[in-house]
Formats: sequence, C-alpha cells, structure tokens
Amino acid sequence: METCEIPRKDMLPNPVYLELDKGGLDFQGAWDAAKNLAQMLYYEPMLLSWFDKNAGKYSPQTVTCCREDMPGWVEYARSRGGNFSVNINHEQYIFIFRGGEEKP
Repeated sequence: METCEIPRKDMLPNPVYLELDKGGLDFQGAWDAAKNLAQMLYYEPMLLSWFDKNAGKYSPQTVTCCREDMPGWVEYARSRGGNFSVNINHEQYIFIFRGGEEKP
C-alpha cells in the first residue's frame, strides 16, 4: 500500500464514528456494522469505496494517487457523490457511501 493511500479523518465526507470491539473485529464485521448504520441513516445507500488498515487494502485500487492531498479511493468516492463515511476505530476501517434520501 502506498503512503498516499492512507487516509486522514479530515479527508472523509461527513464522517460518522463507530467504536467497536477490536478483539474479534474483522473486515466482515466492520462492513456489517457500516452497512447497518448506513441503512439506518439513508434510504438506498450505495457503498463507493472502503479502506482496511490491518490488511493494507482499499477499493477501488488505483495505480497512482488521484491528487497529492487525497487518496485515490477517497477521491473516487467523492467524485461519484460520496456524501458520508463510516469511520470505525480511528481509521481502522472506513466505508464511504452515497446516501439516498435521509431517513427521518
């Protein structure tokens, strides 16, 4: 993983922070929590990009940084309407969504 792909919380669109038990937390558990939260906040949220710090993976993967000051996977989501993110355990896992209509 390139250093330019590592996020800072100030880069994320409208972050919602979650603290989850780190002992047994894996990508699937983090994804389930993020998806459930997104579905509580928005109608038809769509995942646009994600980051897994432990595995050193992110999606979509880019060959180079899109911008010097922004990881490519964050810029990808923002440029496609990403309007909120779920930040789990201080950037351990991040999921960026495009939310539909907000739920009341």
